[in-house]
This record gives sequence, C-alpha cells and structure tokens, in this order.
Amino acid sequence: MHSAAPPLEHDDHVEVPRGALRAIAALILATLLAVAWVQLSGGAPSSASTAPVVVERWLQFSDLPDGRIEVREDGHPLATLSAGAHGFLRGALRALARERRVAGLAAQVPLAASTPTPAFRLRAHADGRLSLDDPATGVRIDLESFGPTNTADFAQLLHLPALAPSR
Repeated sequence: MHSAAPPLEHDDHVEVPRGALRAIAALILATLLAVAWVQLSGGAPSSASTAPVVVERWLQFSDLPDGRIEVREDGHPLATLSAGAHGFLRGALRALARERRVAGLAAQVPLAASTPTPAFRLRAHADGRLSLDDPATGVRIDLESFGPTNTADFAQLLHLPALAPSR
C-alpha cells in the first residue's frame, strides 16, 4: 500500500513591512488632501497669461466657397489664407464656433458662410504668450499650449501686413 502524501499547507498570510504600509497610507492621504485643496480653492492654477497685452486685434474669419479663409478686421479684408493649409488655425476657429452653437449663438457662428461674423480677440502678451478668445461665449484658448509651430499661424495674424494673401 502506498501511504498518502501529507496534505499541502498553504499559508495565505503575507508579511508586509510596517514602513511600507505607512508610506502607502501617507501617499493616499497626501493625494486626498491635494485633491480637496484644489476643489475647495476653486480649481487648479491657471496657465493663462496675466502679463499685460502688447498687441491686440479683433479679427473676423469667413470660409470662402473654394476652401480659403478670409481674415477681416473692422469689416476690411486683411488676408486670405489658402485652402488645405493652416489646419491648427482652422481647428481652433471651429472649436470656438462649436462653443457659439452650444451657447445658442448659431446665427453668429464663424466659418459658416462668406459673410463676416462677430470678431474674435487675438492677443499677444508681454510674456510672449498668445491667446485667442471669443467675448460672445467667454471661451479662451491659450495658444502656447499647442507648440510654436501651431502658434506661428496666429502670430502672423498679429502682423498682417507681413502675411501675403494666397491665390
């Protein structure tokens, strides 16, 4: 006869050093306190520039039938941006247009027809940051968040005489 093998013993108890448990508890507590502080203080610190504005332009944008974008200031044409180019600029304007639609300002949505629309405010700040905002909705886009290449399209619009119209 074969003798039965002794039953296997499993010890599910794992020893975790007390120091590690204390460190984990402290990390969780610090995270909860940080989240509570941000919530109670009104949100995370803003990356928006508080530096003085050094250049400001009120610009209107209109889609043209051939895909180009006409840029106007005070109703006067300043430049025409080529079709198929300026993707970031187009995307930013469409985001602002979407916010106008959500706010019920659909009749004033830019890029919807060839007629000029209420202006957006493009600003250069003393600290080198650029911002584009829509006073109709209160939406502001801090352009430096998207890198220097994307910001360059808007920087050119601040100095429109240097921006040659495309054909």
